Amino acid sequence: MLKKIALLLTIIGALNWGCIGIFGFDLIGYLFGGTYSVLSRIIYAIVGLSGVYLIPSLMSKDREE
Repeated sequence: MLKKIALLLTIIGALNWGCIGIFGFDLIGYLFGGTYSVLSRIIYAIVGLSGVYLIPSLMSKDREE
C-alpha cells in the first residue's frame, strides 16, 4: 500500500514538472499558496521522498508488489 501511495505522489510530481516544462506553470504552487509557501514546500518534500523511496524498486526483480 505504501508503494502505491509513493507511486501516486511521484506521478503527481512528474505531472507538475511537465506543467512547468511545457507551460511554465507550477500547479502545486498555484494550488497551495505559491512555490515558496510552507505548504507547497511540504508537498514538494513529500513528493521527493516518495521518489527516493521508489529507487530500490528499479533494482528489484519483483517490480509489481
